[in-house]
Amino acid sequence: MRRTTSATLDQFTPPGAGMVADGTGTAGAGAAGSREGAAAGAREGFAAGGSADVLRTEFPFVLPRGYVDSAGVVHRDGVMRLATARDELVPLRDDRVRENPAYLTVVLLGRVVTRLGSHTDIHAGVIEDLFAADLAFLQDLYRRVNQEGHTRAGVNCPECGHAFAVDLAGGRLGES
Repeated sequence: MRRTTSATLDQFTPPGAGMVADGTGTAGAGAAGSREGAAAGAREGFAAGGSADVLRTEFPFVLPRGYVDSAGVVHRDGVMRLATARDELVPLRDDRVRENPAYLTVVLLGRVVTRLGSHTDIHAGVIEDLFAADLAFLQDLYRRVNQEGHTRAGVNCPECGHAFAVDLAGGRLGES
């Protein structure tokens, strides 16, 4: 079942995003309906042919500060996946969460963050070592992708009032 209507997608999708010159809605260089076009369309959150039936399950992000590993290397880029019911239920049985309900966030993020830089073994201990700004960023990202289904937000230019979408998952300085 698709929770987002096309009107909502149009509201947050910049004009022309995910579209090629022929208007098929496929991204990339493949012909409409080709395997390459479908794969590229899936990465953009669209099925080949322009419908939004493909569910996007992984969301790349860039942390504001970055995770500093034991060797002192800073890792800012990462990937978060959509949470499952199990992801939200299993931490409730965790003794650390029972003793301190605020720890639920740490355990939950340890389950859904799948990569930080070159690290793929993400667990509560890694999340504990994040800076507070990064933890707050991941909490907001979790809420956005699991409740709203995307990381985009509609904004208006304060000068001219032009409406456009920004991706809150982050990027390099000056990018949205």
